[in-house]
Amino acid sequence: QVQLVESGGGLVQAGASLRLSCAASGRTFTFSSNTCNMGWFRQAPGKERELVAGIKWSGGNTYYSDSVKGRFTISRDNAKSTVYSHIFSLKPEDTAVYYCAFGAVGEPRDSYDYWGQGTQVTVLS
Repeated sequence: QVQLVESGGGLVQAGASLRLSCAASGRTFTFSSNTCNMGWFRQAPGKERELVAGIKWSGGNTYYSDSVKGRFTISRDNAKSTVYSHIFSLKPEDTAVYYCAFGAVGEPRDSYDYWGQGTQVTVLS
């Protein structure tokens, strides 16, 4: 099992920056650290959940969707078992619930098996 706990969401003005954090724990995470991916999905009202960024836990290879490329940086702290996302130049269309995700195997652009509870990000124009 994997437990994912997100934090850092909130209400911000357009143009601001935000950092989201996700702490991972659990036996599956511990035993999959050499092959797993961590990622961030988001779901805006009335839209499907989309993967916006992912990172290979071992090696640090990253993936970004076109919708956030250039404004979104994903990173991880192996010692803290935590993945971060820095979102710059926030736009109202970035308003969504952001979910941390874990995949035991595969590549950062796909293959996720567990999701956190989500954290709301609201961007005011």
